[in-house]
Amino acid sequence: MDSILNTIAPCGLHCEKCFAHNQGSIQTLSKELQSALGNFDVYAERFAELINEPTFKEYPSFKKMLAYFAEGSCQGCRKEQCKLFKQCGVRACHQEKGIDFCFECKEFPCKKTNFDAHLQSRWKKINERIRKIGIANYHKEMKDIARY
Repeated sequence: MDSILNTIAPCGLHCEKCFAHNQGSIQTLSKELQSALGNFDVYAERFAELINEPTFKEYPSFKKMLAYFAEGSCQGCRKEQCKLFKQCGVRACHQEKGIDFCFECKEFPCKKTNFDAHLQSRWKKINERIRKIGIANYHKEMKDIARY
């Protein structure tokens, strides 16, 4: 259960699938792609002209985004306040109530999350799913699915 708690936040989102997570799949794969591309900058410029492909002119923007993804610095919501949703109310609430997941709370669903409408809806569906099938089954179900 501890390994699941380290990957699934109290709100039910899969922390290690987040682009901000410091050991998540997005950070890991971004670093691998950076390494595989090496010094592709020079070739991107050449390919834009050599094969007349304007997409290669966008390489600097792609490289910048890839570098951002490779710098994930969040340790996960159970270890620190969420770095993406700075107004998130879930972490403090779950700590105060001593519960692992929102669905365990007698007040679920609530408005204490401070999420926007999209994330609030997603949060509710995730927690209802965890309640229905259990956290271990939910973790198995989600471990190979993209977060976004």
